[in-house]
Amino acid sequence: MNNIRPLPDNQKLYDEASQWIVKMDKGLSADEQIALREWLHADQQCHDIFMEMTRLWDKMDAMSRLSDLFAKPGQVNKPIHAKLFSTKLFNTKLSNTKTLWQNYRAIAASLVLASLIGLSLILGIFNADTGNQLYQTAIGEQSTATLADGTQITLNTNTSVEVHYTDHARLLHLDSGELHVSVAKDPTRPLSVIVGDQIVQAIGTEFNIEITDKQKIELVVTEGKVKVGVQSAAEKSHSNEQPLTLPFNALAVSAGEEVMLGDSSQKVTEVSPEDIAVRLSWRNGNLIFRGESLEEAVKEINRYTSVEFVFMSEDLKKMRVAGLFKAGDVEGLLATLRENFDIVSQRDGDGKVLLSTDK
Repeated sequence: MNNIRPLPDNQKLYDEASQWIVKMDKGLSADEQIALREWLHADQQCHDIFMEMTRLWDKMDAMSRLSDLFAKPGQVNKPIHAKLFSTKLFNTKLSNTKTLWQNYRAIAASLVLASLIGLSLILGIFNADTGNQLYQTAIGEQSTATLADGTQITLNTNTSVEVHYTDHARLLHLDSGELHVSVAKDPTRPLSVIVGDQIVQAIGTEFNIEITDKQKIELVVTEGKVKVGVQSAAEKSHSNEQPLTLPFNALAVSAGEEVMLGDSSQKVTEVSPEDIAVRLSWRNGNLIFRGESLEEAVKEINRYTSVEFVFMSEDLKKMRVAGLFKAGDVEGLLATLRENFDIVSQRDGDGKVLLSTDK
């Protein structure tokens, strides 16, 4: 009796989808990300098959049962952890795709590999079809991601940004925190960062945007030029379906300049290269102070830790400090304050750090 059954016509698409997942496991280059996006849009079936795999991503407990169900003829079924059999099943899929059971085993293996890559990467590729992709960092964490078009975003501590790409628009909604954007050039689809009703738009440039503790929006341009404007109510209701357009005479901010968005004056001022380097030192995990008051320094440090600092005197707040500190390194900070500024610390019963002078 012949137990071999013909494969369905979409076998080739399963093969290609599986191969894309292998490439994703190794890390996609910017060109490969664009190629994957084109492959997904070339045929609806390509998208559907890949989504069929990813929709099952959270059903990993069923993977071992799936492998048992489609075991090779004569093979004794044994419980196997999904991560242990994934490589074997995937290699089987690539080397011999002539039986139906191998197709299903390959799907199972692809799902396991997808889980190892991380769901965030998979969802990021599908922005045009599955809605917004959310990127977040916790307190004290920084993270960098490369989007489907090659744009690179770096999130500072406690930051949340939603990314939505369509064929006509590239939209980033910054909900909280601080974001540095290196925009991949695409004249047909300007990239817009939306913060509240404020829009920062660029074709290909670099800039840094922060929602401060006072809920101000601070923009610093480090390369090229951006336009800024206000999003209308009509644009808000359709912002994910159509490109945002700023007027020709919209305020322009160039490299080496900053502006406080939403401010009544919205005055553009120059920023020295040294000041920009200090402001962006967080991208290397550092905090640099050059004579700020201890109160100002601690306020910045608090962005990177949940530890609460308490000043035991008002005069202590006014003390000037300078130096390079590692973001989130509380113990290193306290040691530096003690050794260089004669500031001592102790923790109370609630874990708060009490700061006082060693006099």
